[in-house]
Amino acid sequence: MKKLFIVLAACALLAHPILGFAQDAAPLTADAVQTNVNFVWTLVAAFLVFIMQAGFAMVESGFTRAKNACNIMMKNMMDFCVGALAYWAVGFGLMFGVGTGFFGHSDFFLSGATGDGAAWNYAFWMFQVVFAATTATIISGGVAERTKFSAYIVYSGIVSLVLYPVFGHWAWGNLFHGDAAAGWLAKLGFIDFAGSTVVHSMGGWLTLAGIIVVGPRIGKFDKNGNVKPIPGHNIPLASLGVFLLFFGWFGFNPGSTTAGIPQIAEIAVTTCLAGAAGACSAMFYTWMRYKKPDVGMTLNGLLAGLVAITAGCANVTPLSAVIIGLIAGVLVVVAVLFFDKIRIDDPVGAVSVHGVCGAWGTLAAGLFDSAGFSLHTVGVQLIGIGACFAWAFGSGLIVFKLIDLVIGMRVSREEELAGLDYSEHGASAYPDFQTVHLGSIFTPGQENGAK
Repeated sequence: MKKLFIVLAACALLAHPILGFAQDAAPLTADAVQTNVNFVWTLVAAFLVFIMQAGFAMVESGFTRAKNACNIMMKNMMDFCVGALAYWAVGFGLMFGVGTGFFGHSDFFLSGATGDGAAWNYAFWMFQVVFAATTATIISGGVAERTKFSAYIVYSGIVSLVLYPVFGHWAWGNLFHGDAAAGWLAKLGFIDFAGSTVVHSMGGWLTLAGIIVVGPRIGKFDKNGNVKPIPGHNIPLASLGVFLLFFGWFGFNPGSTTAGIPQIAEIAVTTCLAGAAGACSAMFYTWMRYKKPDVGMTLNGLLAGLVAITAGCANVTPLSAVIIGLIAGVLVVVAVLFFDKIRIDDPVGAVSVHGVCGAWGTLAAGLFDSAGFSLHTVGVQLIGIGACFAWAFGSGLIVFKLIDLVIGMRVSREEELAGLDYSEHGASAYPDFQTVHLGSIFTPGQENGAK
């Protein structure tokens, strides 16, 4: 006890001059406190959005087969790592740099991070890079189980380097340098507060292009074009992923204020209500249609509601948010069935959740604008939706086709049947529970992973 007292006394003596210095220091001004709060909130929100990478990985893995789980984890990790480097080097400058109404031409390699504004440059970049990663990650689920890992890495880099930033500049270019970097959509008054179109529809329409180029999985459609379900291997894992995405969305939408202000509470409420409404409407719709509440569709209904409210989360009422979510929950089910019917093989429903419901949410931001209904606003929203589809789908087809011609998009039939874990990585996510015949891929002595 005596020794403890001596240690505490020594700590008190050492701390005394520090405490005295703190008391003598000039108090922070209100503006300085607000600035610090803005930094903290923006970075905390960025970290919440980063958690969504884990959510996407779990959703995709759970909705697909066990033999591809390692491949999916690798993709969701590496699209962020490759994309972050690409966005740092070029993407951020194209998106937020001073330039024309179509792309920026400054701030490459974070060259604008100098002087008094350097710290905010870093914070803003950190928040934006996780959005870029989300766009690239959306594509992963749509082309899962049959795409070469090398091809995936290449197009993930291109998405973060050029494709996402260019459209992002059109809608959000003015968020960093103001009017000097405003894109043509922003000048029209386009509303997309947190990215129903800029992030989600962009990712969804790129996914559609990728699916068309890579083609459906073996066994998804019979010779007559009838759909043959390919169940996911772990719905609890997919459910956990959806919970993580829901959690991350409270950084995605409220964090888009990039300021610690009271409005984040309202945005959190509209986000929560739309997601809940989407889950409920998807559940009841499938319950009525199939006599059972479908788990997978309900999970996607929740995500559909969240995607749909992302554009208008800051400019619609809570009641409007519920309506937007309810419609999105039914719309995503209808869209999934439609794409199956036209032989678009989307294992996780990425095109329906992000592309279709992102477009709906962007239109809804104009239809339910709390400032009042305006045909001009709705018209601008439709222009933005159309511009995103034309840019994402058109450029996506070109990029995916070029990759297919140069290195190939798709693995061989034998590799697909054995699973991408083995063929692409020489690994197995569940080695104690899964057996696959490897004779067509590995030669004797290579069963442990050496190719």
